[in-house]
Amino acid sequence: MLTRKQHELLMFIHERLKESGIPPSFDEMKEALDLASKSGIHRLITALEERGFIRRLPNRARALEVLRLPDSIAPGLNAAKKFSPSVIQGSLGQTSPGQGGLGRQIKPATPPSRVPAAGNDDDAVSAVSIPVMGRIAAGVPIDAIQHQTHSISVPPDMIMGGEHYALEVKGDSMIEAGIFDGDTVIIRNADTASPGEIVVALVDEEEATLKRFRRKGASIALEAANPAYETRIFGPDRVKVQGRLVGLIRRY
Repeated sequence: MLTRKQHELLMFIHERLKESGIPPSFDEMKEALDLASKSGIHRLITALEERGFIRRLPNRARALEVLRLPDSIAPGLNAAKKFSPSVIQGSLGQTSPGQGGLGRQIKPATPPSRVPAAGNDDDAVSAVSIPVMGRIAAGVPIDAIQHQTHSISVPPDMIMGGEHYALEVKGDSMIEAGIFDGDTVIIRNADTASPGEIVVALVDEEEATLKRFRRKGASIALEAANPAYETRIFGPDRVKVQGRLVGLIRRY
């Protein structure tokens, strides 16, 4: 739910981007909303960013991106904008269960192997086999399953560089980001993240959860994408990033 000023600013940025492809300056936003100072614009932009409506692009002046609009304005747009990684729908091939343990930490997967894609006679297109390392909570953090259960094959353009693994989602805390109970998320192994990215976070060395990564001063906030769940805030020494979300597989 946006306030009137938040809604006005979001629509002003959206319309300016549609017209010129360039976001408005802070002075232009201040004048458009009839505010006395630019500090009010800063607060509105921060609120819109925290609610997942816009994103500030790093290292670029005046760089704003509208991720979604209120459902009352453009419900169809939000279905496409809420979740940016690649999505595969349908059933994917699985290999036999793998061996080996993880301990409590989601550890880097071995480099993915390339296998021929099903139904491709000339082998011009390859799929990539990555391990499924168990289950991740999209809700209250739970222990991650600590061993490889099987492997899945995904298109190579879904995982561009780096080491990857997959996790099965349990819970509904990320539904407004387009991630549902039963989905399989593709994770690029990483120990850092930018604010706003969806990550696998290890809490207190024993609980893994899938949440949006934020910073609150010196603390780290793990933000759900479901208003039924509260944002949880931890000291920086209590949270370790284990990977960043890059794709999603949904079976029907």
